[in-house]
Amino acid sequence: MKSFFRVLAAIVPLLLAACVPQKLVRNQGDAVSLAQQTAREQQLANANHWILQGRLSVSNGKEGGPGTLTWVQDGDHYDFTFRTPIVGKSFRLTGGPDGALLEGVDGGPMQGPSAEALMRRALGLDVPLDELRAWVLGVRAQGGNAQLSFGDNKLLSSLQQDGWEVTYPTWDTQHQPPLPKTVFADKPPYKVKLAIDSWSLQ
Repeated sequence: MKSFFRVLAAIVPLLLAACVPQKLVRNQGDAVSLAQQTAREQQLANANHWILQGRLSVSNGKEGGPGTLTWVQDGDHYDFTFRTPIVGKSFRLTGGPDGALLEGVDGGPMQGPSAEALMRRALGLDVPLDELRAWVLGVRAQGGNAQLSFGDNKLLSSLQQDGWEVTYPTWDTQHQPPLPKTVFADKPPYKVKLAIDSWSLQ
């Protein structure tokens, strides 16, 4: 399955040029910031149907590369389509509580009990997709303590949870509640960078 990364690593990483990290303001948060974050999380508590389109880069510390992502979340079921436009390859990860299916890799489709287990076996990635489902919305994942920092705009600047540091350089304040425009998740040696071009919450 290493060819997956060889293909991606050959692509010039211009797709994420807009994602160059800014210097983040990190405040522990006053009562206003914490109250605003709690209100956002309550508003998004039932947000489990959406379509997200953006640009994604994933690395395991040795190999990786960028491409475009369409993420369709339909309750407990998900459909990720990752495309590498320059070489015209695409990879699709679908599934839910009953298991996951990865298409587009060498050797034909692969199945696994969960998206996390399948990505680990097929691509050597240890990415917590269940947690990312919360983090991409800019909220804390359930089941673990989180340390929060805020920017001058009172919106989340960084979130540390389950050994990952998730940072939010930019936000789309046209949405109510505001939604992240860029999300970086880092747990050495793994790195995930996502620039969100459009949100469609249903």
